[in-house]
Amino acid sequence: MSEIKRAFVIVLDSCGIGNEPDAADFGDGVCNTLKSICGSKEYDTPHMKKLGLFNIDGVGCGEPELSPTGSFARLREMSRGKDTIIGHWEIAGIISEHPMPTYPHGFPPDLIAGLEKAFGRKLICNLPYSGTKVIHDYGEEHEKTGALIVYTSADSVLQIAAHEEHVPIEELYDDCRKARELLHGEHGVGRVIARPFIGSYPNYERTPRRHDFSLAPTGDTMLDALRRKGLDTICVGKISDIFAGRGISRSLGINKDNVDGMEKTLKVMEEDFKGLCFVNLVDFDMQYGHRRDVDGYARAATVFDRQLGEFMEKMHEDDVLMITADHGCDPGAPGTDHTREYIPLLIYGNPIKAGVNLGTYPTFAMIGATVADMFGADLVSKGESFLPRILR
Repeated sequence: MSEIKRAFVIVLDSCGIGNEPDAADFGDGVCNTLKSICGSKEYDTPHMKKLGLFNIDGVGCGEPELSPTGSFARLREMSRGKDTIIGHWEIAGIISEHPMPTYPHGFPPDLIAGLEKAFGRKLICNLPYSGTKVIHDYGEEHEKTGALIVYTSADSVLQIAAHEEHVPIEELYDDCRKARELLHGEHGVGRVIARPFIGSYPNYERTPRRHDFSLAPTGDTMLDALRRKGLDTICVGKISDIFAGRGISRSLGINKDNVDGMEKTLKVMEEDFKGLCFVNLVDFDMQYGHRRDVDGYARAATVFDRQLGEFMEKMHEDDVLMITADHGCDPGAPGTDHTREYIPLLIYGNPIKAGVNLGTYPTFAMIGATVADMFGADLVSKGESFLPRILR
């Protein structure tokens, strides 16, 4: 039996593979993020194809690999949601029975009043908005009045935008912490997000000093389980924010973009550690999915695949790679929201059997259960480990 020293879980944020049976309950019709980008002339992912991406049950696009080098599965979401936090939490082992609150018409007046009192500043906007458009439309008023720009999206989020020259970044972070303390119970949004920007009207631009203040996980996760064993849990991208820093030994912080995230991951590969490296690549979702940019999403997948080739060449004999997603955000679907989709799972490495079609399973938590099993860590969840079926 092969021993596993390091596991790398890479989440291609929003790369779903087809609508789930209950998609209509979440406002979605037929949707398939992978199929939409696969049809673009910009799409070329030979390494993921070789691993078995197009051999996954029901994927609905691409040419299956005759001899896939990885094992593969299709996973359905058991939680009641289709957002980043719920998706990642389920990957790690938590099933969310209830969706997190969203605010399609803005936050209620009593909540806004409470926030204004806590901040000592007026709030403007209070509507669902694109992050780049909201600073264009409200940035000048913010600069003139000092009022903070508060807005939301289709996700369970409260976002606060402020110009760095008018609101110091630590003050903005402190306001977000105050908001996080107020937003619980029925208003327990998944994330409070600081959105600093710079420039002058009409040429404002967001800075990379965004910071997410998330709810603490509501149950045990694979990160907690590995830390209890004294193992490393290294996170790349917004993973630390998603889990409110819990169960994480070290975070390499928010990525500048997907390429930066993979470069950080490649650097981690040079380290001698035992445990998990958990990676989120958010550009697929943030830059292309929500903006319904099919070709941009396809190009991003192509660039990732090239870096994946470099990653695979550098893998050690006792490394395991798992590639997955957290929800869909079909750039070919109507609207700008996430889409309720199955997610792919590709598993590869010297300890893993090649070409095993694991089929379709009812929860993303299979991933967390499998990672915990790799290291003999105790994790109670509704997921079951794939390891007995795929370990050489």
